[in-house]
Amino acid sequence: MSSPIETDAVIVGAGPVGLFQVFELGLLDIRAHVIESLPQVGGQCSELYPDKPIYDIPALPICGAQELIDRLMEQIRPFSPTFHLGQEVNKVQQREDGRFDVGTSAGTQFIAGNVIIAGGVGSFQPVQVEVPGIDRLLDHSLFYRVKDPARHHGKRLLVVGGGDSALDWTLSLCDQAQSLTLIHRRNEFRAQPNSVNQMHELCAAGKMNFKVAVVADFEADGTQLKRVALKSGQGEPEWIECDHILALLGLTPNLGPIGEWGLEIVRKQVVVDTEKFQTNVPGIFAVGDINSYPGKKKLILSGFHETALAAFAIKERLQPGKKVHLQYTTTSPALQERLGVRGGDSETPAQ
Repeated sequence: MSSPIETDAVIVGAGPVGLFQVFELGLLDIRAHVIESLPQVGGQCSELYPDKPIYDIPALPICGAQELIDRLMEQIRPFSPTFHLGQEVNKVQQREDGRFDVGTSAGTQFIAGNVIIAGGVGSFQPVQVEVPGIDRLLDHSLFYRVKDPARHHGKRLLVVGGGDSALDWTLSLCDQAQSLTLIHRRNEFRAQPNSVNQMHELCAAGKMNFKVAVVADFEADGTQLKRVALKSGQGEPEWIECDHILALLGLTPNLGPIGEWGLEIVRKQVVVDTEKFQTNVPGIFAVGDINSYPGKKKLILSGFHETALAAFAIKERLQPGKKVHLQYTTTSPALQERLGVRGGDSETPAQ
């Protein structure tokens, strides 16, 4: 096992608030390592609704969710954060010197001065198809994510779900699959209306099928799916031949190991103060949807505000007794140097 990585800050979660935490720390000359349980940055914005518009980001009247993540990644580039993707934090233990031993599911070890939880509502796990024994088909005939679209080409494909991801992949794979059936437990969808309309048009053209149903049973030869029973209402199940199930039922949040770190938790949210957004454990902070305090609003812009105050508190912990001065990016040569830009009135005193 390699030596632990020593760092001033570890951020748990790479959603929009976690990414902006990188920025606020970077302005104070604090580099961060970011740990994310998903295989890519972006959190819910990238995983659940990348194409959905967001209307309440300041100065951006309309911004796609993935576009927001892309812009944040561009904004934090000057601070060169290190990302550890596809890893879940499974250990946070305070050391005698006040720092923390942090470990991940991949065996990565850190000695961190501060830990910032920016995990949204926790780590995400795919909502699973609840049929006994179907787990043995996982990554052979049953898939909860599309890692390689070509793998489904020429297959008799069953897509399960009613959100944007299910409809987007239905539309994308319809012409590539040998046959495609979309099922959803009800006739109402969470997906964008335009996608739903396109799906119905494909059904009307005989290019695919849609059924209000759930998966009730299956038959397989080892890990190779043969057919699936679809249950709708009180009648007998309908069996259809099927090679692959693409179950895109969304993600379910799970606090996971966070619940074992000795933090005060109320209704699956981490309690923080509103001065530093620090938890009951000094040196562990929580920002974004994961935290709880009087008047909390689960908005991205609220999370952005929280990261700024947390960053100043972390700077004070790293340099106890030294006053941390507020500076403005438009007037501070030091901040402009950290950002790698030239501009502002460098002769105006920083405040």
